[in-house]
Parts: sequence; C-alpha cells; structure tokens
Amino acid sequence: MATPEQARPQVEEAVSAGLPTDANDMRGYHFGRLMRTPLTLVLIATLTAVAFVACLVFLSALIGVGAAIAVLLIGILVVFVIADKRAADDFFEVYAANRGLTLIHGRGRLPQATPLLRKGDDRYTERTLTGPIADGFDGTLALFTYEEETRDSDGDTQTNYYRYTVGLVEVAECAGFVPELYCQRKFGLRALEKFEDAFRGDKERVKLESEELLDKYEIFATKEQDAIWLRRLFSPTFIVWLADAAPDKFAFELVDGTLCCYVSGHKENASDLDAIAAATGAVAKRLRDEALE
Repeated sequence: MATPEQARPQVEEAVSAGLPTDANDMRGYHFGRLMRTPLTLVLIATLTAVAFVACLVFLSALIGVGAAIAVLLIGILVVFVIADKRAADDFFEVYAANRGLTLIHGRGRLPQATPLLRKGDDRYTERTLTGPIADGFDGTLALFTYEEETRDSDGDTQTNYYRYTVGLVEVAECAGFVPELYCQRKFGLRALEKFEDAFRGDKERVKLESEELLDKYEIFATKEQDAIWLRRLFSPTFIVWLADAAPDKFAFELVDGTLCCYVSGHKENASDLDAIAAATGAVAKRLRDEALE
C-alpha cells in the first residue's frame, strides 16, 4: 500500500489549489490508489483464496464460496477505512497550511479550564490546530471528545462518547470583570427554570431583554457579578449576532479569562471550522472590547 510520504505530492498540489474543503473529498482518490496497488491486490487475493481452499477442504464448496466473498468484502472495507483516514489527514493538513495553523497529529489534551473540558472519565482531542484562529487571537481549534463509563444491571461496562468541536482562546483582559460566564444552548421548559436554578450554587441566571435570545440560550454568571457590566457586554448588536448569526448549536464558557466556544459534533469541513473559529473570535473580541472600555 502507498505510504503517506508517497502521497505528499498530491497533498502539496491540493494545498496550492486550496483543496480539499472536506474530510471526504479525497477519499475516492485514496481508495482508487490503494485498490490499484499491487500489494493490496495480492493481499486480498491471497486471503480470499486461502479462505476458499480451507473451507473447501474442511467443509464444503458452498461454504468456501461464501467465506471467499466475505473475506473479499472485508478486505475492501479495510481499504476503504484506510482511504477514509488518509483523506481526513490530507484535509486537515491542507486546512492548516492554508490558514497558517499548526496541526498536531494524534490524540492530544486541552487544559481543563472550563466545565466542558473537565467532563467525563477521560477526555482528549483527535485533531488539534493551533495558531491564529481568528483576527487578533491565537488559540486552538480542536475536535474534542470526552468519555463516560456506565455499568448496566449485569455489571458490564459501556463507554459513551460525547464529541464537540471547540475554539479555545485566552482573553485575560476580561478576567477581572467577569470571572465566570456560561452561555449554553436552551433546553428544558421555562416553567422549570426556578426549580433548576435552586441547585446552581453560586451561579445565577442572567436575564436580558431579548426573548429571542432567551429562547435559544441560558446564560449564567456568578452571583457577585457586576450586572451593569454584564448588560453592557450583551449589547444589542452582540445579542442579534448570538441569536441570528452564530453557528448552529453554538455555546461558550468563560472561566478566569479562558474562553471555550463549542458546537456539538466533530466538524470536518472548511466552512464549519471557519465558522467556529470566526465565532470564537467574535465572542473574544466582544469580551476584550468591553473590558478595555
């Protein structure tokens, strides 16, 4: 099979052309390339023949044909999976190169600075991009996953995976004005809000004069938070942006100057990644501007 080094000229050509724009764009190219490689053909043919002969000798010809077909399909599936991974690798290399970012390969870790980044029994990034993610802000754009283990009635362990795409930047200027701020997606019934808020400890719900915003978000800050400063932060233009222009299912957490913006799911196309990076920059700029007023 072709090595990643042998495929580099294709990636370099894609970089100069500004492509690919999606993690799947080059999957067909890699699949076709791998399937035409002599080593791939020999391996699949050999394993298929071995499966057929073994079943023919020890079982029957009919079972041998079935086993051969199964091995052939499994071989093609393995090639497809390899092609899919290489296509994703190429996309993220191209995306990073075109935007002046550094791509960190393999699993990584993010600082456990906000509640989302501390969740689960284990947490890690699967793709990490660092550098100038938005105008005026260096930070991190990452595919983040946390795991939670549960046990069923039989004592068997099951792992649940929760995936997010996050933008992480430091906005140290605002730490003294707003130590903690959480802008979460709205869920649940409004009639239950008072009951839920009774269990939030030192956090309290922020009420703003925008029904559209409150229909989409739940906003919380510490009880000692300066309400006037917070109302200035949520200016009319910022409220309109959050309600109408922010990415779908967008939310953010701010703790001691660390801003973590996120959306559900791993985004693997340029437009979604660009939108999350831009949204992270928009929130960070609003926080910095108000802190420097």
